[in-house]
Amino acid sequence: MIEVSHCDLAYIQGTSQVKVYDQFDLKIEPGESLVLIGPSGCGKSTLLYLLSGLLRPTGGEIKIWGEKVVETRQKTAFILQEYGLFPWLNVEQNVTLGLRVRHIPKRKYQSIVEEMIHKMGLWEVKHHFPSQLSGGQRQRVALARALTLQPDLLLMDEPLSALDALTRERLQNLLLEIWQERKLTTVLVTHSIEEAVFLGSRILVLVDGRPTHIMGEIDNPRVGQMGYRQTADFFQKTSYVRSLLEKEGATV
Repeated sequence: MIEVSHCDLAYIQGTSQVKVYDQFDLKIEPGESLVLIGPSGCGKSTLLYLLSGLLRPTGGEIKIWGEKVVETRQKTAFILQEYGLFPWLNVEQNVTLGLRVRHIPKRKYQSIVEEMIHKMGLWEVKHHFPSQLSGGQRQRVALARALTLQPDLLLMDEPLSALDALTRERLQNLLLEIWQERKLTTVLVTHSIEEAVFLGSRILVLVDGRPTHIMGEIDNPRVGQMGYRQTADFFQKTSYVRSLLEKEGATV
């Protein structure tokens, strides 16, 4: 579905050029759940911006379904770390924002929006504003807004990092359920090793060598299986990811 070919990205710092990516290659299959993990500043979020079309590579190209990404596309949804909610809009208005921006008539999306608000457990608070919601509720609003656009690609930049442990685990389960139901292609950035192993069908360990490079690639075929968190395989995978990061002296 996605092909990143010989991608370069550089910026000017003072009188020198700093390379973030240099001849970077990556392929992502349809329906894959890819997780990016690595130290702060290694280019994980930057890769999401490149895939979304919000940032242009300085060399090479990125294609989705064979089409070169030169701008944002309607079938790509992007969830940011800080939710990206508008404080003056209530839950229902925030959820429908993307649809209204695209000038889709209300009659065409109202039932979809109501179903999504119900699914996310937000019906009782649909008239509340973000300041009246918990962190977990805000994240579910952001997720509902993204999914009402019926994307084929979901990009997420540390969407659960600000949540307490129990809320985070519940939303991890929700993300996994959505991925399994919709067969969505997802790319998730996280700093949590356990989260990477729980949610990623494939895990890329990125390190910053200026340019960024892939330190390790781990296939994770048991993702989504019942009780995976409690298995020996899960702990082995987390230990392996941790060992790769420690090998490079990286801290996440």
